[in-house]
Amino acid sequence: MSSLVRSKLFSNLRNVPLVLKPLHIRCISTSKKNRDPAAMASANPECDTKPKNWISYGFSETDMELDRHVTHVTMFLGFTLIMVIGGFLLAYRPDPIGRDWAQREAFLELRRREQNGLPLIDPDYLPLDKIKLPTDEELGDTEIVI
Repeated sequence: MSSLVRSKLFSNLRNVPLVLKPLHIRCISTSKKNRDPAAMASANPECDTKPKNWISYGFSETDMELDRHVTHVTMFLGFTLIMVIGGFLLAYRPDPIGRDWAQREAFLELRRREQNGLPLIDPDYLPLDKIKLPTDEELGDTEIVI
């Protein structure tokens, strides 16, 4: 079964050409005039410093150098500064849930009760007349675990 799946997955690879086209053209002078400075200049129009089929990043439609420079600066500021400073601010922001506040209030209440000589937890937190417990007949044979 696995061989059928593998043959199905790799069947599309047969259509891929074995020889890949180069992504850029390298301009090499083949003249015998090694000492002539004019021999270094290329007569090939495809070897210009700015490619003919240049696609802008959207910052400048006319100047390739400015477009690339603004792109790199934007990416640097976007990723480095926003991610680093944003991560720092997220890590050290105040607690949005209020856990720290609740714990501080609990410690203050404990200190107040200790200073006044009160028990830390009041046994009559709820008045006994508001507590409704089932009677023994309603409980029946129910096991009560305390």
